[in-house]
Amino acid sequence: MSRALAGRLGLLALLAAGIAAFFLLDLGSYLTLDALKAQQAGLATLLAERPVLVIGGFFLLYVAATALSLPGAVILTLAAGAIFGLWLGTLIVSFASAIGASFAFLSSRYVLRDWVRSRFGKRVAAIDRGIVEDGAFYLLTLRLIPAFPFFLINLAMGLTAMRLPVFTLVSQIGMLPGTFVYVNAGTQLAAIERTSDVLSPALIGSLVLLGIFPLVAKWLLGLLKRRRLYRGWTRPKRFDRNLVVIGAGAGGLVTAYIAATVRAKVTLIEAHKMGGDCLNTGCVPSKALIRSARAAHDMRRAAEFGIAPVEPRVDFPAIMQRIRDVITTIEPADSVERYTGLGVDVRLGHATIVDPWTVEIAETGGGTTRLTTRAIVIAAGGEPFLPDIPGLREAGALTSDTLWEALARRGTLPERMVIVGGGPIGTELAQSFARLGSAVTLVEAGPRILPKDDADAADLILATLRQEGVTVLLGHKALRCEGRSLVVASDAGETILPFDEIIVAVGRRARLTGYGLESLGIDTGKPLALNDKLQTIFPNIYAAGDVAGAYQFTHYAAHQAWYAAVNALFGTFRSFSLDNRVIPWTTFTEPEVAHVGHTEATAREAGVAYEIVRYDLGHLDRAVAEGARSGFVKLLVQPGKDRIIGATIVAAGAGEMLAEYVLAMKQGIGLNKVLGTIHAYPTMTEANKYAAGEWKKAHKPERLLAWVERFHDWRRGGR
Repeated sequence: MSRALAGRLGLLALLAAGIAAFFLLDLGSYLTLDALKAQQAGLATLLAERPVLVIGGFFLLYVAATALSLPGAVILTLAAGAIFGLWLGTLIVSFASAIGASFAFLSSRYVLRDWVRSRFGKRVAAIDRGIVEDGAFYLLTLRLIPAFPFFLINLAMGLTAMRLPVFTLVSQIGMLPGTFVYVNAGTQLAAIERTSDVLSPALIGSLVLLGIFPLVAKWLLGLLKRRRLYRGWTRPKRFDRNLVVIGAGAGGLVTAYIAATVRAKVTLIEAHKMGGDCLNTGCVPSKALIRSARAAHDMRRAAEFGIAPVEPRVDFPAIMQRIRDVITTIEPADSVERYTGLGVDVRLGHATIVDPWTVEIAETGGGTTRLTTRAIVIAAGGEPFLPDIPGLREAGALTSDTLWEALARRGTLPERMVIVGGGPIGTELAQSFARLGSAVTLVEAGPRILPKDDADAADLILATLRQEGVTVLLGHKALRCEGRSLVVASDAGETILPFDEIIVAVGRRARLTGYGLESLGIDTGKPLALNDKLQTIFPNIYAAGDVAGAYQFTHYAAHQAWYAAVNALFGTFRSFSLDNRVIPWTTFTEPEVAHVGHTEATAREAGVAYEIVRYDLGHLDRAVAEGARSGFVKLLVQPGKDRIIGATIVAAGAGEMLAEYVLAMKQGIGLNKVLGTIHAYPTMTEANKYAAGEWKKAHKPERLLAWVERFHDWRRGGR
């Protein structure tokens, strides 16, 4: 056994012995108001006779109670007021509590810190960064609000990188107001000798102060923090707008819609196209392409349905025109005219945040306008990430944003296409262009495609892609472009991949530069750092959508928009924390992959116990009739219960099928109720009920069923 481990075990044993003695000897019975009243006179006499002994003994007792995180600190603080009076009692408790807290801090650090860091290294590192940047103020905040148990603060801070002198000094300062209030209350409580004393103005005043202190402290802290944050900026006396929204994608549109609905004066600013990426370059055009590709695929496999198959003649310009027509049909719902009619002041131009309350608009038609606003929501969206690969830009690499116009101008279907990136965008495009007739090579540097989805789902989609003619290269890293060829490397060496077009789909990043955030001190090198109210470092500047990181989905941006809008407009009175518990997503390959909650990988990483329930679609009546038997429903369920903690569906229409599990997880509905719900026959959603049935079969009450079998045997005997 190492000396360090022996020391930790020794300290742990000492702490355990102290805590055990406290409870075994029933020392807590002395830390009550009744005990305090009973001993008040005797302690006052002893204090007069031997002041050093009483003060020293009380000081050491308080230090020990705080260091061991024992209950009774409040009673001891009241006792200090009763025994020593306001000023001496405050002095004793202030230093004793700070010293005891420091001992608890050091004990936690010595005994637990290494173990916590080895188990939760990444999370602790993130906390440490926050402690280094603003730890003293954060600790002061916790100390000034007694609602948060002080002993937990002592133990938690010991696990961080905070320095002991900072901890001790800030703790003493932060606990001083609360100490004063409690000691003062103790001086009044100690004076109660008869019933009428309960109604004394001094005692009532002390109790009122004790009750409102946390609220006053919280308000003062908020005021201090706001002044600190906004130092150097001049707040307008009046505002032109209640809210300014930057970006008219899904997040911005929903934010502006909500603001207009509640009659707020709101301006929506868009620098490019209304509807954002989803309408113009993302969800809508890609799904239109997928539909055309599926039609071509169905023509080739028509023999499965008793119809003579035919090789489709792909009219690529007509496909691209159909994509534009789909966008044109949908875009009025996101148009300037519609939102103007809803009461939104829509401005086309580029927005720059000049100060926390002022936005400057460089109008598309010329001219500049400045608007003051009480709150700002940044919903500027994201953009594809183009890696720094030599020759890639020179080769005319396309992204999900640029491919639509580029291919429309091209006018013909590319014969050879290389797609870099095996995530949702890459796999959807690979399958679609292969079905239309391109020779597609999908390059993925990792060991599998769809790395954020269930591994079984990724394996099924990989097999489907290869079966449909897509060349999928796993574990291949893109090195460079040489003319119209991509050079990739794997363990087997380098491979040259000629192409007519190359599409890069290796991820997206938040669009944050050029909006003036840097001048405000907001970090733009990564998705914005937000609290659970979606606030940036400035409480009146919010964010929603891709700029907020986490999940870059249109539906998630709309989900965030509600919180951003409501908190920005009404947060002074009531604010809401973002609910991230149940976030679904779908990859629109065929079959589709739909998911919500944990996968096996994320559950293992989080240390969440689970059991697996799986139902394969091979014998689902509707799937057989549709010729869509490839797929499954896979559930992660809490062991011993019917609570769903994750669901993955691979099926035709999986995105629609998933909605039932999203609702179940959101509303706390278990598999028993899913099983007891009527599902129309024959539908694909019956698979959800059958999956619940698989869970029920695995958990049938065998002992009870044995008794039921005996009952039926007895009934057959004629009784």
